[in-house]
Amino acid sequence: MPLHVPPAPAPALRSVLAALGSPTAVHEAHTPALRAIQGPLTAELPLPVHVLDRLGMSTLAAGGRPPRTRLTGWRFLIRSGDRYVAAADTRLTPDGWTFSHFFEGPYVAATERALRQAESLGTNYQPRLLSVPELYMLTLWLHGAVGADASAGLPAGEDLLVPLAPAPPGIAAYRPHPVSELLPVLTHRLTPATAPLPPSLAAPAA
Repeated sequence: MPLHVPPAPAPALRSVLAALGSPTAVHEAHTPALRAIQGPLTAELPLPVHVLDRLGMSTLAAGGRPPRTRLTGWRFLIRSGDRYVAAADTRLTPDGWTFSHFFEGPYVAATERALRQAESLGTNYQPRLLSVPELYMLTLWLHGAVGADASAGLPAGEDLLVPLAPAPPGIAAYRPHPVSELLPVLTHRLTPATAPLPPSLAAPAA
């Protein structure tokens, strides 16, 4: 399998499993599909969630280095039977990793689809999620250093970014782009002449 899914911090996984085992946590989640399920649930495919900071200040288009990234959490896909019905996010607190919230919506199916697509590329990658808040965009980040610490590191030029649906206008979802090609395009979107995103897209990436 060309994808080397990194192991999540044990406390992060334990917090999600504890939430799945809590009727109160599941009932209070804004996830109708999750609340309606009677059978067992499992937390799978842990992915570190990184945020791309200050994209508009990137110098990559001029031959410089890409903007910094920072780890904001770990995300798990929640399986029921043969399908993923929701996702669970965790966050780092002064006391360690803890469960944040459950959610459902298009990014759950989009993540699964992008991961399956990445498996067929025939190249070894470490899968991560990379959020671009300035463009309300979430991508699957396929990192070439499969043994790297999943909580750190910059996108390398030869890494691939796969925009998840819904993607910003003019960006094709599920099409792998080398970082060296996509980041300059995204940076250009944030120049002063760039038109603001329509209100329908102005929602944080889950």
